[in-house]
Amino acid sequence: MSDNVLKVSGLKVAYGGIKAVKGIDLEVNKGELIALIGANGAGKTTTLKAITGTLPPCKVEGTVAYLGESLKGSKSFHLVEKKLAMVPEGRGVFTRMSIQENLLMGAYTRDDKAGIAADVAKWFDVFPRLKERASQMAGTLSGGEQQMLAMARALMSHPNLLLLDEPSMGLSPIMVEKIFEVIRNVSKEGITILLVEQNAKLALQAAHRGYVMDSGLITMTGNARDMLDDPRVKAAYLGE
Repeated sequence: MSDNVLKVSGLKVAYGGIKAVKGIDLEVNKGELIALIGANGAGKTTTLKAITGTLPPCKVEGTVAYLGESLKGSKSFHLVEKKLAMVPEGRGVFTRMSIQENLLMGAYTRDDKAGIAADVAKWFDVFPRLKERASQMAGTLSGGEQQMLAMARALMSHPNLLLLDEPSMGLSPIMVEKIFEVIRNVSKEGITILLVEQNAKLALQAAHRGYVMDSGLITMTGNARDMLDDPRVKAAYLGE
């Protein structure tokens, strides 16, 4: 059995005459935390949406394999049943549902009531601010609190692969620190993660391996620690 959880080969995405992704290859192996970094508009979010089948109508070429099986034709809502979860850019919480209800929605594919209750308690321990507001409507939360909720909701499904799209976007420094602490801890639990993040330094510090995406192409890949020391990465993404 291969350790390969996700394998993207020759992925191309075009909106009319605009080529957003130009034939990329990347893979994520079991237990890895992979950082996909790059400037705004590089094609990172488009790549995640192509993996999850959530793109608007466009031309998509190439293959995406999850646990050795092609995802071609898979409906996005079936991916949660396959234990593939995504925290989208913008968080996507159910604004008119309570925090507690959002968490239970994350576990809708499960029927182990005791386990679900234990996981709700677990994430309330990790994010005490959510526990304090358990019955509050999710739409009334701050951006940072919504990000906490979106991550906890995704993890309620016990994913084999967690996709995170720009989790630090728009958050205060202290909230970013908390979110990345949780990402590192979740990775230590053995959950496989593909992290798309503009904060290259934090992403590479947390990751095992990294990919750099620029103008729809993968321009560099390697060990995350080595990439932190690479002069090209420093100049382009770390402000050094």
